Amino acid sequence: MADDYFEYRHTVGFEETNLVGNVYYVNYLRWQGRCRELFLQQKAPAVLADVQDDLKLFTLKVDCEFFAEITAFDELSIRMRLAELGQTQLEFTFDYVKVTGGAEVLIARGRQRIACMRGPNTNTVPSLIPEALAHALEPYSAQGRALTGRAA
Repeated sequence: MADDYFEYRHTVGFEETNLVGNVYYVNYLRWQGRCRELFLQQKAPAVLADVQDDLKLFTLKVDCEFFAEITAFDELSIRMRLAELGQTQLEFTFDYVKVTGGAEVLIARGRQRIACMRGPNTNTVPSLIPEALAHALEPYSAQGRALTGRAA
């Protein structure tokens, strides 16, 4: 069975650490954004074209809970899953897993809520989640099969 998450692999660099040598918290949020961007590039390129037109993906809420510290050159797997798919909003969860040899340790967990909007900046309004995005997200949800039957 295929994994139920989209994975972004990352090696921590010195520039992502603070004075005491552990990863500065804001980088976890950057990695969420990077994971989301790579998902769109690899799994939903039609949505990227829509973003270049008038679709806007507004991040409404983001959080991260930390369980363990990581440092430079740690190997990470950032795993994105779909937690909720509504009409105009969706929510992702992110597991940050340190991978050492064959061992995996969950070091943090995050969430991100996104709203789909359209229109000019002076008159942006909520928009239905594009069908191409909903379809691309199906494999990354426990409710994958139920998502295709969502009301339009």
